[in-house]
Amino acid sequence: MTAVLETPPKIDDRRAPAPKSPQRTLSRVADALLTGISKIAAIAVLLAVWEAAPRLGLVDATFLPPFSTVVQAWWDLAVSGKLLDNTQASLVRSLSGFGLAVAAAVPLGLLIGWYKPVATLLGPLLEVFRNTAALALLPVFVLLLGIGETSKIAIVFYACAWPILLNTISAVRAVDPTLLRLARSMDLSGFRLFQKVILPAAVPTVFTGIRLAGAVSILVLVAAEMVGAKAGLGYLINASQFNFAIPQMYAGIITISAIGVLFNQVLVSLERRFTSWRVPVGA
Repeated sequence: MTAVLETPPKIDDRRAPAPKSPQRTLSRVADALLTGISKIAAIAVLLAVWEAAPRLGLVDATFLPPFSTVVQAWWDLAVSGKLLDNTQASLVRSLSGFGLAVAAAVPLGLLIGWYKPVATLLGPLLEVFRNTAALALLPVFVLLLGIGETSKIAIVFYACAWPILLNTISAVRAVDPTLLRLARSMDLSGFRLFQKVILPAAVPTVFTGIRLAGAVSILVLVAAEMVGAKAGLGYLINASQFNFAIPQMYAGIITISAIGVLFNQVLVSLERRFTSWRVPVGA
């Protein structure tokens, strides 16, 4: 009798991804909650000290009113519409200059970082202007472009362009040489090499420059509005100081801080969206 040999079943070598440990998930959630509570606690302590110090006579309430007084002044400005009008004027100028800087500085930085002849040609010019403070050129912008909106957008554009440009150039030049050698070994064209290797590797550093420029766009604009403007948060703060409306002055400062935090969070979210391919540390 001939023995019948049965074919053993094929074993699938592909391993299913290990499920995440519930303890690990709970640990991450606990860490996130602890971080959030720590941040809220730090802000709460600061506001409590701000409220108590003037009331206890530790500082002069004339120059540093209690936080509740500042909140009331902020609410009055909001109800009257002054806060919205000035905030809108500042945001239009800031976002316009910032957007133009991103649109111009990122392509130029990629070009300078990738093509050495362009870097050699523009290098000396960049060294001259990168060390010139934006606010030092404010009188020049006012003389050339007038005291209207154009000069303020131009000064924001100038101030924002440098962090973006320099970080973009650095990002392209800092790409891992091993990645470049591997890509060239696959006979990728120059365009495909730039598209598939240089750009993805440069994105995180480019976004670092963009986030720096986001903060600069608000700071420089406020300073420019203090010099010559009839609307804007910088104008509101300066006018409140001259009129000795100190609570309104602090209300404008708080609004600027809130806008800066919100703007940074938006840029962080965009950065995570465009760098979702990166493996988180500890994953």
